[in-house]
Amino acid sequence: MNPTNRVYPLDVIRTLALHVQGLTTKLDIKNKPTSEMIYNIIKCIGCLQIDTLSVVQRSQYLVLWSRLGQYNIDDSDKLLFGDQAGNGNNRRLFEYWLHGASIIPLDGYRYRLPVMRKYKEQGDKWNQGWSKKKENVALMNNILERIKRDGPIRSADFENDGPKRGSWWDWKPAKQALEQLYNRGDLMIANRINFQRIYDLRERVLPDWVNTSEPSSDETIRYLLESALLSLGVCQKSQIADYTHMRRTKANSFIENLIADAVFIKIQACLSDHKAHELLIHRDNISLLERIADRELKARRTTFLSPFDSLFWAKGRDVQLWNFSQVLEAYKPESSRKWGYFCLPILYHDKLVGRFDPKLNRKTNTLHIKALYLEPNIQLDEKLVNAVAGAMRDFMKFHNATDLIIERSEPLEFRNQLLSNFTSIR
Repeated sequence: MNPTNRVYPLDVIRTLALHVQGLTTKLDIKNKPTSEMIYNIIKCIGCLQIDTLSVVQRSQYLVLWSRLGQYNIDDSDKLLFGDQAGNGNNRRLFEYWLHGASIIPLDGYRYRLPVMRKYKEQGDKWNQGWSKKKENVALMNNILERIKRDGPIRSADFENDGPKRGSWWDWKPAKQALEQLYNRGDLMIANRINFQRIYDLRERVLPDWVNTSEPSSDETIRYLLESALLSLGVCQKSQIADYTHMRRTKANSFIENLIADAVFIKIQACLSDHKAHELLIHRDNISLLERIADRELKARRTTFLSPFDSLFWAKGRDVQLWNFSQVLEAYKPESSRKWGYFCLPILYHDKLVGRFDPKLNRKTNTLHIKALYLEPNIQLDEKLVNAVAGAMRDFMKFHNATDLIIERSEPLEFRNQLLSNFTSIR
């Protein structure tokens, strides 16, 4: 059937959006995820956003757990940093800017080269002119020479004799120079120790097989937009650019050309407002859409999602598809928070049914749920509670947590039914 001649129901659109993100299959508790499976997930979603918040595992690790269940974090780190035992440069991922600070497959490295060149030619927009000053050019050259001579380095390895100024962005000169060299592509992140970046020369980090031919600006934009829509599955025209933090005005003409070339296909779908809307889908996902519409594929996964999960990168799509408003409140004053510091949405099959605000006590191996919420119009039943309990058990094992404390629940019955699935908990 021609996809332009029908109006797709909401559950089909939801399932498509979840499937391309690796969020539809049931958790496989028998087979442990392999390095290849980890890589394929990152390849599928395009990149992992890096974040520093660590009340539970950091977001870049949570996103993988949501899709794979318990996996070996060392396996994901080896994909990014290679085998530090010295068995060759076998890394397949790298850190750079894409959707904020990100972990990106190395086969997309060349599409970051225009950004690196722009940093080299124009500098950092937050510190215009810094990299052009004579003393800073000399500092960057000295740092490159030191790393070439002495090996990888951290910003903490430099001393700063100047005043301690306090503001987090007012870095000491050496750290600012390291960041400039990283932004320009002269340095890469070779490793992290206690989450601190270890910088090394690009030629010592980048594997020989990586394509380093710089694409044109048009080729880059087209690649990013196609990759974004493939990873989103389906969305409105205005939302595609959000996936890679591209300006919408910059993307518009390219999207129109991709529509004219029949790479992006227009479809009609019913959204959470019960009205039909025009959406876009990549032509490579049309057969997948039809399989879902024919009920060959269904959303069967129950899991918890990071507030930074790529499922939410298209602005406004959370409400359009799930009637769910995803918000991160960690940077709000406590008195202004509605839900909590680091709330994780609860995915149950094709619905977002609730959220909870976790905090892991690593000394006592206790997972504290500061608050647990059920979405309005979601009915508690045995299947839902059992599925959420199963996901919670896996979440706890992933964090080496042996005890669970739920401090507050709305409604209270959600807490009571969930806890009835556990023993030795409060």
